[in-house]
Amino acid sequence: QVQLVESGGGLVQAGGSLRLSCAASGLPFSTYRMGWFRQAPGKEREFVAAISWSGGYTYYADLVKGRFTITSDNAKNTVYLQMNSLKAEDTALYYCASRRRERGSGLPYGPSDYDYWGQGTQVTVSS
Repeated sequence: QVQLVESGGGLVQAGGSLRLSCAASGLPFSTYRMGWFRQAPGKEREFVAAISWSGGYTYYADLVKGRFTITSDNAKNTVYLQMNSLKAEDTALYYCASRRRERGSGLPYGPSDYDYWGQGTQVTVSS
């Protein structure tokens, strides 16, 4: 089974940077795509970014394009989310998710497109 553990969250001032990490087990055989989502209190879980494990193709939500970068280190079975120029609106609990290879390729934008989730790491941006 795939297990995901996020880390790297914390408190940062607006305009600052953070790098989130997601350590995954079961890669590369059981995972096709990794994604980052975020959820603020009272809001639905939102897509942030995704990356295909083998090909490195990336996808970004419009609100984070140009500010966030998703990368992967296959040797370490780890996915990163580099967040720059952070805004107060970025404050949320950030989740790492993975899509099973058995499901094949598909859209990366919805929570239902993923099968396994981490516990989340809190990102708080002060203004």
